[in-house]
Amino acid sequence: MTTAIALHANAAEALAAQLPTPVPLRAGAQPAGAPVGNTRDAVVASFVGGVSADLAVVLVDLQSIAAAAGTDSPLVSVADVLRPALEAAVGQLGTGVLGETRLDDATALFDDPETAVFALTSAGQPAGWFAIRVRENGIIGGPAMRAPLSVAGKLGRINNVEMALTVEIGRTRMAVRDVLGLEPGAVIELDRSAGAPADVLLNGRLIAHGEVVVVDQDYAVRITQILDIAEGIN
Repeated sequence: MTTAIALHANAAEALAAQLPTPVPLRAGAQPAGAPVGNTRDAVVASFVGGVSADLAVVLVDLQSIAAAAGTDSPLVSVADVLRPALEAAVGQLGTGVLGETRLDDATALFDDPETAVFALTSAGQPAGWFAIRVRENGIIGGPAMRAPLSVAGKLGRINNVEMALTVEIGRTRMAVRDVLGLEPGAVIELDRSAGAPADVLLNGRLIAHGEVVVVDQDYAVRITQILDIAEGIN
């Protein structure tokens, strides 16, 4: 089993390893009450899963990241550039969905006594700070978190809640310079062969496979396989 302290540290280390800074950064626990940078200008996000969390990153030299993002282009923002690092952090929390990354005021999160704050340093000098507040307390994976939830009788309350259903035909990863260099007529190669089934995702989680069809001149998807929970997680 993993303690909450170890979980925080693993997330901070994973984030530091992925930050696109000129020099590698190290993550170390910040003593309570120690000063941090401008928390009103942070990149924040929330993660929802078996373990949920709120996260924020504050960097001393945000201008260098902004320059790398190409702030004169609407295609890529500073939050987009830092998202892979936040994805690496929440990858330590298990299965779930990372919400929108955005620039926002994270002062309340940094000041919360339940928040773990880590200094991001290079050669002993502060380069930024990472805050993570896990919404489940105690031992991660302990009995309280493994207990089955009795929700069958409560589903009626959420029957009318709308959720985002997405059909994905493939993915790829591109460097920022390649994204900013896209022009009409450019071809982006995806990681899936022609004729392969499309993925159907519910709020970012894979739930089914299907094939893309056309219905009355609109695109649609014909479901060919419904995945069970274990398959959707993998």
